[in-house]
Amino acid sequence: MLQRFTVAVVLLVCVPIAARAGEPTADQLAFFENKVRPILSARCYSCHSQATKKPKGGLTLDRRDAILTGGDSGPAMVPGKPAASLILKAVRYDGLEMPPTGKLPADEVATLTKWIEMGAPWPATTVKPVVNAEVGVLTPERLKHWAFQPLKVTEPPALTGADRKRHPIDRFILPALTAKGLKPAPPADKRTLIRRASLDLLGLPPTPEEVEAFVSDNSADAYPKLIDRLLASPHYGERWGRHWLDVARHSDGHGSFLDPAPLPEAWRYRDWVVKALNDDVPYDQFVKLQIAGDLIEGGREAVATGFLAVGPTYISDGGDPESVAKAKAETLDDRVDTVTRSFLALTVSCARCHDHMFDAIPQADYYSLAAVFNNTKTVDRAAAPPEALKRADEHKKALDAANAALKILPAHADASERKQLEAEVARLKASAPPPLTRIHAVEDAGAADMNLALRGDPRKPGPLVPRRFLRALAGPNPVAWTKGSGRLQLAEAIASPTNPLTPRVMVNRIWQHHFGRALVTTPGNFGLLGDKPSHPELLDWLAARFVEDGWSLKKLHRLLLLSDTYRQSSRFDADSFRIDGDNRLLWRMSPHRLEVEAWRDSVLAVTGELDRTAGGASVRDILTSQRRTLYAAVSRNGDKLPSDEFLRLFDFPSARATVSERSSSTVPQQSLFLLNSPFMTARGKALAARLTREAATIDARIDRAYALLYGRPVTDEERKVAKAFLGAGEEAEMWPRYAQALLSSYEFMQSR
Repeated sequence: MLQRFTVAVVLLVCVPIAARAGEPTADQLAFFENKVRPILSARCYSCHSQATKKPKGGLTLDRRDAILTGGDSGPAMVPGKPAASLILKAVRYDGLEMPPTGKLPADEVATLTKWIEMGAPWPATTVKPVVNAEVGVLTPERLKHWAFQPLKVTEPPALTGADRKRHPIDRFILPALTAKGLKPAPPADKRTLIRRASLDLLGLPPTPEEVEAFVSDNSADAYPKLIDRLLASPHYGERWGRHWLDVARHSDGHGSFLDPAPLPEAWRYRDWVVKALNDDVPYDQFVKLQIAGDLIEGGREAVATGFLAVGPTYISDGGDPESVAKAKAETLDDRVDTVTRSFLALTVSCARCHDHMFDAIPQADYYSLAAVFNNTKTVDRAAAPPEALKRADEHKKALDAANAALKILPAHADASERKQLEAEVARLKASAPPPLTRIHAVEDAGAADMNLALRGDPRKPGPLVPRRFLRALAGPNPVAWTKGSGRLQLAEAIASPTNPLTPRVMVNRIWQHHFGRALVTTPGNFGLLGDKPSHPELLDWLAARFVEDGWSLKKLHRLLLLSDTYRQSSRFDADSFRIDGDNRLLWRMSPHRLEVEAWRDSVLAVTGELDRTAGGASVRDILTSQRRTLYAAVSRNGDKLPSDEFLRLFDFPSARATVSERSSSTVPQQSLFLLNSPFMTARGKALAARLTREAATIDARIDRAYALLYGRPVTDEERKVAKAFLGAGEEAEMWPRYAQALLSSYEFMQSR
């Protein structure tokens, strides 16, 4: 009976996730543009492209349909079937040998293999590609793209009747609903609302006492007071810091064999992010500090440049010129891609080998930015007040002098003199100041412009390009950056109030995490291959309000959460679903599954085991710790540290590149973990012990369990099932199993 009951509960987790079959995702397209197209361009197009007068073997590789059709030897590729794809046989020198100049490096073969395995995604050519014609990329047509335009601020629509007094956000939402014959869902009840807001802002469920206090508070400002209390909690920075760490591709190092180094101080950048969010550091300053914190305010915030420093820094494979150049190019590409996708949601990295195929980003603009990071180096530096640095330096000099004097002392010297020097060395060692804090950071290492790399190969320099901002945003003649590396000017350009992309992108990210779906559903790509905003006027109004409010993230949260759109229920309505099944028009609150961090932390919170200590070094194996999941040590590849396997099982993202949106999978291994893992077994025992301590009778314990986990009363049917299950065996055995089943339920894993 236990197995049937537990499986019935756990199988609720296995709800299929809808996907648009056959349509490549934004991440897949980015993988193609960033990884696959550069290989094809550098290795193949000189002989196999439309630009050649007579493609060798009748094969062209710059169009997907041409690859599928193939040349004289037949179809060159079978999507999803690497073993049947001639192009892979050729690059592996398996019967065919291409390119004839030599075999491709193993990592490039692996990239092509992965691309074919995922179905060979290829962007639809909605804009005619431009090759080697920079002026063609910066056409008026491309420059008119909505994301490059200044913020177009319109007043919220003036509605009629009672709707006139609605929240500004609701006044943008309602007209689109009305036009489609939709009505917003009724307001969520107060128990649902406090649980939703607590999970959204803190990543933790409210306590039963907090729920009851909110439910019984009938004052007009009960809900605004709740939001203010949650935003003031130190756990807010932990919850929203984790969202930002996805974007920052934060890890504790341990990447591939070309990026194997650990990053033992990476946690200091993580703690800086948490503190900055708790302190509500204005977002424009938040941006600047992460790009150029070592160049601002005397470098006191250099730890913020961990944003750049904890990314992959590739080493060469063998030390030959090609490997050295490739390692350097890959490292620069990470910095360009991370900065431009994180803050601007632009795929500038796609212009590494050629002008961008779709957006108004010429190849020269890529190298204008790459040069900034070519003049920047990663360092491990001391981070301490000036007086501490001075004290440490003086102590080191004194100790070095004493050791040197002892070393040169003649062997026949007076014994008392030797003893005196030895005593001085011992005294200095004993009085050494505490070790200085070390941080992973960056600093300037030059001030030179960079040559454009022909076909992305730095060993084939093209024209020298000045360091400057993207011309699609700065205009046709941006000011050249000549101060140091150019990082400070880059930071100022990105965070400028005249740059419309930065506030749009961040507003979109915040909206995404509160509503489960962003206004621009490709939050990492605002280019032509990305989606258009579902509510463009609302997006621009929010972005302008964000800047007007001093770039305050907490004010933005408050603005969104006080809207009726956020406070509506997630109740399903069949008629509305038929019209807008994706809920793009926001006729209800979309329920969604919690990320692994919020779910695991919630488990520990309701069992009474959660260690709420903030900050500090990363925990190697989070399953043996009671700290928040934010503090888990993770490797860049997600397969090197003890915490990796658990996190990866529940869709924790890879830290190899910036992640704007996590995937959500439903696989049997997740349910098996809930059923059988030592972690869940221990949590069931802990919850059962808490229920036994806090309630005397079976009914009271069941009531307490539902209040702790779900914030609501138990139903008659649920009580009946619980009693039947608990009565099927010994009490000491059945209560932990019952508790484990409740912790594994889909309702507990869901925000609704």
